[in-house]
Amino acid sequence: MSPEEIITALRGLDSCAVSDALDTLGLPGAVTALKPMWPTGTVLAGRVRTVTAAPKATAGPATHIATPLVAITEPDDVVVIDNHGRTDVSCWGGLLAEAAVRRGVAGVIVDGACRDVQESEALKLPVFARTAVPVSARGRIVQAAMDERIQIAGISVAPQDFVLADVNGVVFVSAGDADRVIGLAKRIAEREARMAEAVRSGRDVQEVMHDSQFPSVTVEQR
Repeated sequence: MSPEEIITALRGLDSCAVSDALDTLGLPGAVTALKPMWPTGTVLAGRVRTVTAAPKATAGPATHIATPLVAITEPDDVVVIDNHGRTDVSCWGGLLAEAAVRRGVAGVIVDGACRDVQESEALKLPVFARTAVPVSARGRIVQAAMDERIQIAGISVAPQDFVLADVNGVVFVSAGDADRVIGLAKRIAEREARMAEAVRSGRDVQEVMHDSQFPSVTVEQR
């Protein structure tokens, strides 16, 4: 599939189905530490663009974190910031959100804290992070690198990988694994839908959830 087809397919899934597919394939990708900062009610999916944050080491002015990346983002990009899990300082705020929406950014993932959540919500820009704090990045942290491989809550993430985030959490899918992960996730979602319909029709949930009735989806199945 093309990147555009992959993003469209991910938007038709949810993080649980994709996480289950990754589990079945023995792949990492599901992140357990991040949550939506406002209730979007939708699925965020797109291409990963990465930023690495670091403490400000010298006196004087410095380029504000994420501004060089946001300036060159494209529609369907997702800004993914590695602030090493820090929750004492924000690395994403309202002005960045304004600029990102103008560029067509699909959403933001922060391994750390953000702020100005109400502004991102007003702009309908999904933001996932560990927490929100009022403390500014200015004078505290800077951008150390961009579009390089990073770690997000223990998961290795590269530029041009894919990400899906929703009310349940965040999952990353490496570009090289996207086709098979999506194919498997679709079959998992279809199985879950059949099981849910069986419960709605009155079948006992113990029977429905037994693998003899709805066998688990495996890699080998076609």
